Amino acid sequence: MDWRMISKTTVIFACLLLCACSVSYKFNGASIDYSKTKTIQIADFPNRSTYIWGPMAPMFNNQLKDIFANHTRLTQVRRNGDLKIDGEILQYSQRNKSVSSEGYSAQTELSITVNVRFTNTKNHKEDFERQFTATASYETTLSLTAVQERLVTEMIKDLTDQIFNATVANW
Repeated sequence: MDWRMISKTTVIFACLLLCACSVSYKFNGASIDYSKTKTIQIADFPNRSTYIWGPMAPMFNNQLKDIFANHTRLTQVRRNGDLKIDGEILQYSQRNKSVSSEGYSAQTELSITVNVRFTNTKNHKEDFERQFTATASYETTLSLTAVQERLVTEMIKDLTDQIFNATVANW
């Protein structure tokens, strides 16, 4: 018996076995007892910031509802939800983040802060009111209008992820 032939056959067999098998694991972070908690009520967050960009509040509200629709089995209701989320957009602002060697602003930082009130009618120990903030920076050589939609979309994604994790992830 030729050992090289057995060795090659073993390697080919192992490769075929590894290529044929795959493991798929999906983890969305939600730790919800669906036997007790079946519904969620998400109110629209009004924009109470002194600086307002019109599309921001609808973008935020849609993304917040979407993340719960896509990552939980909770039914969204208008009232009497087992879980309740409401709040407001408190701040949308920009500030100079860094200065160039010539003394001018080199980067500008945008930030959005939202206040969230969360109520779990099945376990009031989990209730909270908390502020969440997301930031994004851009080169000052660019205008805000050129980058605003992209950066606000990124910050909203970050904010809704933070809110999701704080309310139903519990890990």
